[in-house]
Amino acid sequence: MIKLYSWSTPNGRKISILLEEIGSPYEVIDINIDKNEQFAKKFSKISPTNKIPVLEDKENNIKIFESGAIMLYLANKHNCFLNKIYYWQTIEWFMFQMTQVGPYLGQAHQFLHYNSGKSKYAELKYMEYSKRVYSTLEKRLEKLEYLAHNYSIADIATWPWVARFEIHKINLNNYPNVLKWYKKIALRPAVIKGYNVSGEKNKIPLP
Repeated sequence: MIKLYSWSTPNGRKISILLEEIGSPYEVIDINIDKNEQFAKKFSKISPTNKIPVLEDKENNIKIFESGAIMLYLANKHNCFLNKIYYWQTIEWFMFQMTQVGPYLGQAHQFLHYNSGKSKYAELKYMEYSKRVYSTLEKRLEKLEYLAHNYSIADIATWPWVARFEIHKINLNNYPNVLKWYKKIALRPAVIKGYNVSGEKNKIPLP
């Protein structure tokens, strides 16, 4: 049995969506970050960075923190969503999510939504960063159905972040290729099921 310590964030959702896509049974343990439960001593023992998600796989007697590491572990264990033909393209766009999509849009959450009005400089800066991320995705998806040709961990990792386009103050209609990609993935049964397994339950946002 797999245990997933998680909450309703993009990083948490990408793991539950991947687990649903794989079809692997798992148990969810809520770590309510709104109540700072990620700083509890018990959770700190399995998450030295005090962040969700964390995955515990009793079959292999392993605990893994950091969402990127968890996704690579699951993709390799189950030999799926990491296509051998497009392996390095998948890794490239997976790393784009880890190094740009997540960090830039995560800061956009803070300055454009949760703490708006506190720093005009930060708001303008992360608005531009957000536009850069969406523009990069738009160009990549101009002639491709998915980020690395086939549906992969790159798409699964990126999609929950784009699902917060409203918080980023982004009009997805201005990015038609991203919009098409986003809607296609939003219809996948595993995505629908994996979106609300932990924390706050919300409908998948659609433009």
